[in-house]
Amino acid sequence: MRIVVKVGTSTLAHPSGLINIRRVEELCKVMSDLKNAGHDIILVTSGAIGMGAGKLQLSERPRDVAAKQAAAAVGQCELMYTYDKLFSEYNHTVAQLLMTGSDFENEERHVNFKNTMDKLLEFKALPIINENDTVATEEIKVGDNDTLSAMVAVNINADLLILLSDIDGLFTADPHTDPDAKLISVVSELNDDILALGGGEGSTLGTGGMRTKLNAALICTENNCDMIIANGEDPDILYDIVEGKAVGTRFIKR
Repeated sequence: MRIVVKVGTSTLAHPSGLINIRRVEELCKVMSDLKNAGHDIILVTSGAIGMGAGKLQLSERPRDVAAKQAAAAVGQCELMYTYDKLFSEYNHTVAQLLMTGSDFENEERHVNFKNTMDKLLEFKALPIINENDTVATEEIKVGDNDTLSAMVAVNINADLLILLSDIDGLFTADPHTDPDAKLISVVSELNDDILALGGGEGSTLGTGGMRTKLNAALICTENNCDMIIANGEDPDILYDIVEGKAVGTRFIKR
């Protein structure tokens, strides 16, 4: 199975922005094991800006563009150093791809991306993808890694996109504020009622909320790819997902 795993900043980092070492170590271990089992694994990672802010000891996440891009430049190095170190413990070679929205819109670069990904997977490398926050402007940004991961999944003909978040899945209401909110385990049609559950923005560290995840689900399900939203607190949940167990919310392709 060809699987794209997207991890958000809230999964990768402590609230301080510094890396959650135990969780990231476990995440790399599980993905390495799934790769050993014969699956193609592609990681779309957030965390560059948040991690850069932590590394630079900034008191809060940067707000202006220049500071965000500077933090991203520092944080991306930290991210890749960490992934390279951890995946190499399980004899897996990582590759870094930094993307912008225009890379998907420009036909030549789009084809180059697909060819590069095909070759990396043929070489048994583990591609690690992030938005190129250091150069991306509003005009060329994808804007969030939920959407980016869906675009990646569709472009490489993935079977499944897994969004690991700080929430268990899609609920009938906001579980942070409504104790009666119930988890929706399967969504077979993204109708207006489902899309209305998108609500607002996500955590203080990241840029994505449920709205961007539902947008990602639209992209996937309309292009022959299932998608799952699940809680990334325990990365072992990836085993359950790959085995087809009912965890999180699964969006069924049309």
